[in-house]
Order: sequence, then structure tokens, then C-alpha cells
Amino acid sequence: MQEVTLYTDGACKGNPGIGGWGALLQSGLHSKELFGGEANTTNNRMELTAVIQGLAALKRPCIVHIYTDSQYVKSGMQQWIHNWKARGWKTASKQPVKNVELWQALDAEVKKHQVQWHWVKGHNGHAGNEKADQLANRGVSLVQ
Repeated sequence: MQEVTLYTDGACKGNPGIGGWGALLQSGLHSKELFGGEANTTNNRMELTAVIQGLAALKRPCIVHIYTDSQYVKSGMQQWIHNWKARGWKTASKQPVKNVELWQALDAEVKKHQVQWHWVKGHNGHAGNEKADQLANRGVSLVQ
């Protein structure tokens, strides 16, 4: 299987507000930049969308190393999602999971690949994360 590195980030001007997402895919000497935006969204929605769009761009199953500065996304996929699904997409307090349609879309995309999650501190000079942040801000500029 081909190995791919996926750097993702979301941005929001106001929360909720105008938002953008960015994804940088790298494999060997090849790279692909993706970005987009939404008029009325949240930072968490943009973080999720970045990963969904990055994975959706892959044409075949891959080993994917996902780098995100979002503990929300990483913890959601590594810890919380199993219990949410077991409870019918409800939280421990029996409330509907926020952004459920995005979590379900991400879950579907992750199942197509062998995914390894990595957290990086945002705005800390990590080249891939910085590029994903720039792409997310380009996504915001599409909406403004």
C-alpha cells in the first residue's frame, strides 16, 4: 500500500463565523493542496472537514499518517467515536453528538485506509501544519 502523509487544519473568523479548511497530501515527491470555506461554520467543523476532504481525495486504499493540531478530531477518532456509535450517536450524557454528520463521514473515509493519527502543536513552526494553516486561511478568503 502507498504511504501518504496528510496535514490538516481548520480556521474560523468568529466561532461561529466564516471558516476555511486546508489539507496537504504528500507521498514521495508528489504533493497536493486542497482548501475550501463556508460562510457560517465553526472551527471544529472546519477541522473535521479538512480531514474528510483530504482522505476523500485518495483514489485507493493507503497507509495514511494524519497530522492535526486538533485534539477534538484526534481524540474523537481514537477515543470517543466507539462509545458514540454504541450509544446510537449520543454522548455519555445522552445528548446528540455535535457535528454528527461530519463524524459519520470521517468514520466512513477512515475505514477505507490504514490510518495513524498524530497530534502536532499548532502555530509552532511545524512545516506541514503551517502549510495546512495557510491553506485553511485561503479557504476563508474564498468566502469573504
